[in-house]
Amino acid sequence: MDFFLVFLFILLAGVFVFGGLIASRLVAPHHAKGLKVKTYECGEEPIGSGWVQFNVGYYLFGLLFLVFDVEAAFLYPWAVVFREVGVTALIEAGIFILILIIGLAYAWKKGALEWV
Repeated sequence: MDFFLVFLFILLAGVFVFGGLIASRLVAPHHAKGLKVKTYECGEEPIGSGWVQFNVGYYLFGLLFLVFDVEAAFLYPWAVVFREVGVTALIEAGIFILILIIGLAYAWKKGALEWV
């Protein structure tokens, strides 16, 4: 009986998802015209082409930010329960930080942290 309810909820979830997609397809307009197809850029008329090449360094800098931001997200819960987890978790966290420091040193050596 317990598995029946699980399968029933899965079935209902599927019905809600696909039912919503089908209803959206039936109700929504299919062909946009006029202002709907015009490029919008912060309320200003766009100047030039939208196909502008950016320096790959901006993307590398953003990816490095994400890596170290995720590091903080992983280390915060570990620091909260530090007393309960013991020395093993301290060693594991140290290895985790060491790998990130090696990655930072590599990025620094390759010049990924240079803005211009």
